[in-house]
Amino acid sequence: MDKPKPVVAIVGPTAVGKTATAIRLALEFDGEVVSVDSRYFYRGMDIGTDKPSVEERQGVPHHLIDILDPRDEYSLALFQRDARRAIEEIQSRGRLPLVTGGTPLYLRALLEGWRIPPAPPNPELRAQLELRAREERPEVLHRELALVDPAAAARIPPSNVRRVIRALEVFMTTGRPMSELEGKEPPDWCVLWIGLTMPREELYRRIDERVERQIARGLVEEVQRLLREGVPATAPAMTALGYRQIVAYLEGRTTLEEAIARIKYDTHRYARHQMTWLRRLKQIEWYDVTTDGWYDAVRERVRTFLDEETGWTQADVHRNGGGRTRAPRA
Repeated sequence: MDKPKPVVAIVGPTAVGKTATAIRLALEFDGEVVSVDSRYFYRGMDIGTDKPSVEERQGVPHHLIDILDPRDEYSLALFQRDARRAIEEIQSRGRLPLVTGGTPLYLRALLEGWRIPPAPPNPELRAQLELRAREERPEVLHRELALVDPAAAARIPPSNVRRVIRALEVFMTTGRPMSELEGKEPPDWCVLWIGLTMPREELYRRIDERVERQIARGLVEEVQRLLREGVPATAPAMTALGYRQIVAYLEGRTTLEEAIARIKYDTHRYARHQMTWLRRLKQIEWYDVTTDGWYDAVRERVRTFLDEETGWTQADVHRNGGGRTRAPRA
């Protein structure tokens, strides 16, 4: 039988140090990093996303960074396709894919193999349904969904207008209920989930310090440049944390001090949201990055995973044409 193909996922809340950890592991285990951070996709959005520079990547190949113009639309289905392709190409070279990022929906869709309904977004239809939700109340759309897709209506509350509209959009586009088209087809990978965490107050302090650094590095000027280059303030990319708050400041709807405070507050809330999602995934093995020896423990866990659980050895790298050599065993 073929050996299971390994994938290591490094997950956790924003500002906990996922990217730096993935790079360290990649250098030791002949790996390449696949980004699952939806903010990293866009070119020219570097400061507000805290995107790692070329120098900070230390020569480790990174995938799905700077692949889109900020005006581009990008769907979960397209991400799943591109990320799966990147992982399979890395594996074909005998190297270890290290999947890292803080967007739980994208992580789960990729690593759990969600089947995403083949219905591309229809902006015109969505606009019509959004107008109806405002004029007729969301409950009206939810009742219509219950008629054509009772299973979806049972799990989507009327208050979640965006998901109700998506379920109706899928039915109207494909003629089939979204609940019939969804499901899971896990890829032929063996996945090790490594979760990084730290006490909440320390995490908030790191977030706040990062926001201050971003402002000092020129976040306001970055947003001004994007707007000047024709990126609409309403573009999906510009709704990211840090960008929408600075847009509000540039439009005169708030002061810079208030915008900075809002970025910090909203990022704290986002970190809590990430942890709520991730704590539901029982397969994650958690490590507190404020404790002594945490990285050594992670490194040893990855080594055990590769050697004992997947049988992925140094010989696989040479046999598949891998170029770099893994770090020697301690």
